[in-house]
This record gives sequence, C-alpha cells and structure tokens, in this order.
Amino acid sequence: MEVKNIQWFPGHMAKTRRMIKENLSLVDGVVEILDARIPFSSRNPEMDRLVKGKPKMLLLNKADLADPNVTNQWIDYYKKLGVSAVLPIDCKSGKGIKNFLPTLKTQVLNELVTKRESKGMFGVPLRIMIVGIPNVGKSSFINKMAGGKRAKVEDRPGVTRTKQWVKFGEDVEMLDMPGVLWPKFEDQTVAHRLAFTGAVKDDVIDLETLSMMLLENLAENYPKALIDRYNVEISSEDNGISLLEKIGKRRGMLISGGEVNTERASIMVMDEFRGGKLGRVTLETPKSIATNMK
Repeated sequence: MEVKNIQWFPGHMAKTRRMIKENLSLVDGVVEILDARIPFSSRNPEMDRLVKGKPKMLLLNKADLADPNVTNQWIDYYKKLGVSAVLPIDCKSGKGIKNFLPTLKTQVLNELVTKRESKGMFGVPLRIMIVGIPNVGKSSFINKMAGGKRAKVEDRPGVTRTKQWVKFGEDVEMLDMPGVLWPKFEDQTVAHRLAFTGAVKDDVIDLETLSMMLLENLAENYPKALIDRYNVEISSEDNGISLLEKIGKRRGMLISGGEVNTERASIMVMDEFRGGKLGRVTLETPKSIATNMK
C-alpha cells in the first residue's frame, strides 16, 4: 500500500520549541502528557534534550481508550528508563486526576519540597511546565485540575498557540505550552500512529489510505474489535482495502453500481476509532517498539 510521507510542522511549533528553552528556568519540573494508545509515538524525541534534565513526570492520557494490560507495560517501561513517575489518567472521565498532585509532590519534586520545608519556605508555589504533542489533552487536563475552563479545548490539533500560567490551588502553578511535534518524522510508522489518533491534521493525509492501514493493524492485533463493531468476518487473506469494503458494505455505504463508498467508510472508521467505539486499543507495545528499533 503506497502512502506519501507525513510531515507537519507549522511555524508556531518552531516558536514553541524556543519558548520551552526560554522559560525552562522558571519551572521546577516538567510534566509531559502522552496518548495512552501510542505511548511511544506520542512522546516527542526532542523533549529530553529540550528540558535539560529537569525532574520529569509522564501522564498517559486517554487511558480509558487504551488496552489496560499494555498501559501497565508502558508504565514499567518508562519507570525503568528513569522517569520519576508515570500515571495513567483520563481527562474526560477524570479518572486518575486526583493522584496527580500527591505524586508530583511526593515522587517528582519531593527533594525540592523537603529542602524548602527544612528552610521554612512554606507557601512557595511549585512551578511546572506542561508539554505534549497536539491534541493529546493538555488543555482538558488543565481545565480538570483548575476546576473550570481555563484553556481552550477543541478536538483538533494546534489550538493552543501561546503559553499561559494556570494556578492549581495555592501551591502549584503550571505553565501550559502549545502542542509541539518535531521537524521531521524519521520513522513513518510513528507518523502514521500519530495520524491515526488525530495528532496530525487530516488535511495533510489521504484518509482512505490511513484508514486501511489502521484496519490492517487492528485486524492483526485486535480482530475481535472489528468483528464485534462491524459484524464482519476476517481472514488471513484480508488487507486494508478488502476490510474497508466489507465494513462499508455492512454499513450500507454504497454508490451507484453497488460499489462501496470507501471515502465515506474511511471517515467513519477513523471517527469511530478516535471516539473509542472500537473498544480499548493500544497501537504499540514496548516489545513491538524494541523489535522495530533493532
């Protein structure tokens, strides 16, 4: 299946990289939000270099859409890499949100908190920077933590364009950064997974091809999800095209001559996957990543 290389790095993202560097001295630690369905592909490979060794915490957002067994594998994976704390959360339901501040204070910034208390520095707010790729849920997280709509939220990438400070109670201040990707996707598998979840604008991709690739991934790793949702049979002979046609036919998406309207079917498949209607799915595992990197 031919698919053109995906590249999407608008000018404001270059500006965000500069803002991260320029404002790093203002914060005590960095919180990076990942998509729990793609915990490797949604982590900016430049971020460790950009944040220069500041204490780090990872939040695996949209955990309610991800395979819980695989999420646990990713938590172990990142802890072994030396990340101070890794929390699964879901900003829509609020699940896991209550664990954020206790974990931040007792695991990520515990040395700083202890040092300040020993010097009698009570009431000095902890300041953290929040980063992540577009459409990963940064604004939703901030709004949940702040108890109201402090950040603009839309289900499309690239909405937050400027930095903003948000207070969480009396003792934590968060610097929200716009979503940032990286200048070039060396691994197109990573680019495709970002596109599957909506981190890359759909208008730079052929959605029909993208949906076929997603269907092949699901048929290999989560065939029951497709069978249960679309009531189709899956065989070893099926590929993305045949799966899309089967699904489109089942949903009555036909045009003159009885052909399947694959454009309409592909939009539906992508929307239903992103909306969690195919069940709890994770598109990569630590084992699959290790295999691909060899």
